[in-house]
Amino acid sequence: MRVENGFRRALEAGETVLGASAATFSPTVIETLGAVGLDFVWLDFEHGGPSPWDATVFEELTRAAEAGDIELLVRLPKPDPALVRKVLDAGVRTILIPRVETAEQLRPAVEAAHFAYDGDVGDRGVGVGRTSEWAGYVDSYIGREDEEVLVGTMIENERAVENIEEILAVPHLGFAFVGPADLAMSLSGGTPTAKNPEAVADAAERTREACLDAGVPIGRIKNDPDEAQAAIDAGYQIVRIGGDTGAIRAVLGERLDELDR
Repeated sequence: MRVENGFRRALEAGETVLGASAATFSPTVIETLGAVGLDFVWLDFEHGGPSPWDATVFEELTRAAEAGDIELLVRLPKPDPALVRKVLDAGVRTILIPRVETAEQLRPAVEAAHFAYDGDVGDRGVGVGRTSEWAGYVDSYIGREDEEVLVGTMIENERAVENIEEILAVPHLGFAFVGPADLAMSLSGGTPTAKNPEAVADAAERTREACLDAGVPIGRIKNDPDEAQAAIDAGYQIVRIGGDTGAIRAVLGERLDELDR
């Protein structure tokens, strides 16, 4: 299997990575998105898809990513260290931790992704899995893994924004990603359907500035090309620019509208 994490290498080089979601969780779609030229596929196991606890789920997904020369960005359902270890052992390199409000909640998940962590032994265990090429304990595998895995966190609620500096200081945190929809819910003042775009924009801006100050790459969703370019110009290194089902609806819906039947 492919060893190097191109997503991590690009961020470390100061480059921008562009991606799309695959709500279908289809290996064919993943390979096709790679052929288009995107850098990553967003797989959201928090809100959909098969169980991430089933490691066999990732075998075809990671093979498709390798065939398409694209990286997977896997959002987990929760900051569970045991789940972090299992998903990484299945061959995933880049994971995104949701539902985080404090550094104390995030640190165990990041530590679980590393064999060596913050000057000490990490909390990742050694086992047989796709990421170790089914070999289990080998020195070359242990030595390389910490250089290839990448753990990010969602910033998607008011408390996380309040604690952003402490969250970004968690050792070995690879990136942060702004979640505007859940931020809007969190900032709604107890009315989930209430809209508060100014507060969401302010929270996103505080997060962006804190990430830039801390040297932590930051990402967000921008489907409109002009808005995506503005985000890149503002320092966002990770930009999700659409998804498979949305693209189907947009392209085929437009074609249907133009035809007389």
